[in-house]
Amino acid sequence: MDSSTTRTIPPTDAFRDEWLALQLPYPAPDANKYSRGKLFAFAGSEAYPGAALLAADAALISGAGYVQVVTEKSVVPLVIAHRPSLVATDSSSWTAERFQESRKAKPCAYLVGSGFDPNDPAARRRVFDVLAYAKAPVLIDGGGLAFLTSLDAKSLLESRGRQGYPTVLTPHAGEAARLSAYYAGNDEALAQKLVSEFRATIVLKGPVTYVCDGENAYRMDKGTSALAKAGTGDVLAGMIGAFLAQGIEPFTACALGCRIHAQAGREAAAKRTAICVTAEDVIEAIPEAIRVVRLFAERTISC
Repeated sequence: MDSSTTRTIPPTDAFRDEWLALQLPYPAPDANKYSRGKLFAFAGSEAYPGAALLAADAALISGAGYVQVVTEKSVVPLVIAHRPSLVATDSSSWTAERFQESRKAKPCAYLVGSGFDPNDPAARRRVFDVLAYAKAPVLIDGGGLAFLTSLDAKSLLESRGRQGYPTVLTPHAGEAARLSAYYAGNDEALAQKLVSEFRATIVLKGPVTYVCDGENAYRMDKGTSALAKAGTGDVLAGMIGAFLAQGIEPFTACALGCRIHAQAGREAAAKRTAICVTAEDVIEAIPEAIRVVRLFAERTISC
């Protein structure tokens, strides 16, 4: 859809807090770890191993039933030692046959790029492999975004779109500017432009975050400067990836992830002050953020 026809939906309209709260993926009574969704997180590098830990932690706490981190060999023991409930795999042993298709009984999603080195050819191959072989929602974040401007990458994104496999991109303003030469001083317009260029749902991160899929645009203005710390973007990627893995459609997963991430930042700042908050504090605050957002749904149901 042309960006001129995109509807902007402020937080007080159809995607207000009460509506988003009703989308929280509480598990069914007969749920198991596979029915709750599996996230494959292609993340981390020797230079940035922490990105894999932050994204995977956030995904588990945001409800994914199973998180498998695919990363460099040197990072694997760090992941396992950090949280034994995570599964870690050496990326050099990963083959095309290991990609799983998302199914109703066993939904899954892929996160790729958090903590990637944009100058690493192996990282580029991993991004392209995920785009080519993942028959499931894919979220591209961080260093992985740097590989998307080539014609080969855009061809893969076009192919995914034709086959009905959704893709999500989560750039901050600097990454978005590198993805597109278009910029009119309006972040919402830039987000809409990126949707049409990359056939993807866009999460344009900033003091005000915009989520756009070509039909709807959500303006999320409940963030806090406490989130202006290294690693908080990896946390958001893990949260949205978890919601995608649990079968939530991309636009809603992105809006919900951004809203809870913002609330977690506020909860962490209330406890630690905006000066002291770290990405780890934001992860720790996710459960309280979910409880706060859940109150909006309970208020709606009781009315």
